[in-house]
Amino acid sequence: MAAGVHIAARIIHAMHCIVPFAAPGSDAGRAALATMQWPRLAALLPRLVLVDRDDGELTSFSPPHERVLARALGWQAGDGCRPFAARAARADGIDPGTDAWGLVSPVHWHVGTDQVSLADPETLQLEDAASRALFEAVRPLFEDDGQRFAYGHPTRWYVAHESLQGLRTASLDRVVGRNVDPWLGDGGAGGAGSPLRRWRRLQAEVQMLLHDHPLNARREAAGQLPVNSFWLSGCGRALPEPQDTHVQVDATLRAAALAEDWPAWTAAWARLEAGALLGLDVALRRGSEVWLTLAGERAAVTYAPQRGGIVARLKNVLARPSVPALLGSL
Repeated sequence: MAAGVHIAARIIHAMHCIVPFAAPGSDAGRAALATMQWPRLAALLPRLVLVDRDDGELTSFSPPHERVLARALGWQAGDGCRPFAARAARADGIDPGTDAWGLVSPVHWHVGTDQVSLADPETLQLEDAASRALFEAVRPLFEDDGQRFAYGHPTRWYVAHESLQGLRTASLDRVVGRNVDPWLGDGGAGGAGSPLRRWRRLQAEVQMLLHDHPLNARREAAGQLPVNSFWLSGCGRALPEPQDTHVQVDATLRAAALAEDWPAWTAAWARLEAGALLGLDVALRRGSEVWLTLAGERAAVTYAPQRGGIVARLKNVLARPSVPALLGSL
């Protein structure tokens, strides 16, 4: 359970930057962490104070950065039930209305000798024409069952159906690069008549159709990964958002972290320092209300401007762990 639900009302009035994948999840990543420096972050943190720590499980369907974002938006929803699909659909120009939506991500499932893993959709380099061709190919499978199917972006398709309301699904960010099996369940509620079982059947039908699709044959001949499945996530009806919300999720570290490319992740941290963190530093110096969330795979910490006089600030600095220790705790 998240530790700081009460802070949502305070967060929405601030410039709030959420940084996912700020901490490594492997031994190789932790080794890279020990070699790094964060001059901008190290200068920024002493002027901020910890206001929330969100501790969770590595097996939660919603990663820490999504939990923090949902609270900042004022949402009350359970693990794996935060309606990010409807929010993304609206951003892609689709009116979600009162329907329950799910994000349908075209993906590649790599079938190994002992497990099936999911590749990051961004690595597929899907162009609009190719994605639309695949979208049209699978559209009848979705619409024959009374669902609304909509195209938003080469890596973002959407489906609307009442059975998606309350459906618990794992975030794509939880599954990329990993065995899909632990993330296909719904906490034991997947009986024969369950909504999830229905979507798994549809997933199998889509996989069979895509297996022989000519576009995938051309992709493989060109050395590209075929699109052979989809991942469903972010299900539910659109929820209202405060009009004065200023929350940004910075994806600078995402691709390298999911690929476990730690040299690239180190370089991405340097870009983050010179970009978003520099912007927060400048805004803070100009008197703006600045919040910063650093999220790993298990936990997230949120910082806000330091209040009080010099004594309170000194206590805050002395009590703060080093940046490597802080990131290592996430």
